[in-house]
Amino acid sequence: MVRQFIHKINPVNVLWYCVPLLLLSSCRVSEPIRLPATTPVPTSFTGSTDSTSIGNLDWKGFFADPDLESLIDTALARNPDLQIATQRIEVARANFEFTRGALMPSVNAVGAAGVDRYGRYTLNGVGNYDTNLSPNIDGKQRIPDATPEYFLGFRSNWEIDLWGKLRNRKRAAYIRFLASEKGRHLITTSLISEVARQYYSLLGLDSELAIIRENAELQQRAVELVAVQKAAGRVTELAVQQFNAQLINTRSLEAQVQQQIVETENQLNQLLGRFPQPIPRSKTLTDQALPAQVSAGVPSQMLRRRPDIQQAELAMQAANIDIDVARAEFLPSLNLTPYIGLNSFRASVLLDPASLALGALGSLSAPVFNRRYIKSNYNLSIAQSREAFYNYRKTVLTGFSEVMTSLRGIENYRKVADLQTQEVAVLNQAATISDELFATGYANYLEVITAQRSVLTAELSLINTKRAQFLSLIDLYRALGGGWQ
Repeated sequence: MVRQFIHKINPVNVLWYCVPLLLLSSCRVSEPIRLPATTPVPTSFTGSTDSTSIGNLDWKGFFADPDLESLIDTALARNPDLQIATQRIEVARANFEFTRGALMPSVNAVGAAGVDRYGRYTLNGVGNYDTNLSPNIDGKQRIPDATPEYFLGFRSNWEIDLWGKLRNRKRAAYIRFLASEKGRHLITTSLISEVARQYYSLLGLDSELAIIRENAELQQRAVELVAVQKAAGRVTELAVQQFNAQLINTRSLEAQVQQQIVETENQLNQLLGRFPQPIPRSKTLTDQALPAQVSAGVPSQMLRRRPDIQQAELAMQAANIDIDVARAEFLPSLNLTPYIGLNSFRASVLLDPASLALGALGSLSAPVFNRRYIKSNYNLSIAQSREAFYNYRKTVLTGFSEVMTSLRGIENYRKVADLQTQEVAVLNQAATISDELFATGYANYLEVITAQRSVLTAELSLINTKRAQFLSLIDLYRALGGGWQ
């Protein structure tokens, strides 16, 4: 009974029943992906809701030093990283144009020639032989035994975008093109801030060098004075050696600062895309004025202005669209392949109007046995989308933290600078008093050396604090998204 049933099964009928089931199974797609909830962004940085922000200022309006403006102009024109970012934009633009082309049919001009010799016991061989015996066939219509095939015309292939797969690819490519522009803006604002940081560091080193040299001159006169006192028998050789050691130490600091100036100039020249050369600067750090009040605006402005946040948001959008593209891979695709041209088996009649041929083929195909590959690609898109989401959230947190750090830094360094200014004044007065007391014999040489060393240390600390103030201001300007416009 079982054998009789098996013999009655028609393989063709089985195929007709199985194909729709396979197509239906290929059309099953996953549910839309839901990303984790985000933490709301605070409505203010320090409790103020004033929308005025230094991030809205053009960099030429923010930096008032002509020498610095000239350096930034040079960097924007010649910096290698900025030039690389420009080419990345062109790459993204080309990729977008490529995805646009996928929506349109491809048309190829084709000139083809071939030859077939069919065996006598093949379907084509018997058919051609039988056709040549027909009384309706004569002359150029007779099929040669070795049958050539000539074609001259156009062939086309066009995938109909039934499920929006190609359109979504185009959208994702366009968003990535916009993200590449934001990437260039990010490099621009980072470059401007880094040039300014190096420039103010250079001014700070110049001030350090001037302070060290001034103190070295004072210490030199102290050495001469103590030598005279030794000759008069008022101090010993130990005092002379102590003053000489302090002078040598100060001169070694001078050499160290000179090397730091060389390194900073070379780093700045590298940002400017040129070989090492002197950096022109006509002002000192003390000539630069800090704004009396700094406004950061509100966080929502930072989200709209910071290029890295905008780039991360666009990357997240593109990754979400990639999921839709990967989901559409599970669905059937419709392809049209029309052609038109001259087709014949004799070259002599190829250009005859009677050789004109045309046709079209439509095919609907759906994945069946390669679903594991498509599913892996779909899972990959989901993972990349989540990665883009977490990267966006991390970028927002980083931006908010940078703004708060720079704001607090400006405020705290201002207090430190005020206190250190008072300290320098007190120590200068103490050093003057110690010199007078030493000259009259009421103070020993160690008190003089300590007073001089304390003045030098305090003055260098004050310069470093002033430099930190400017660097915090520059960091705040960059953190608020200023500089790229």
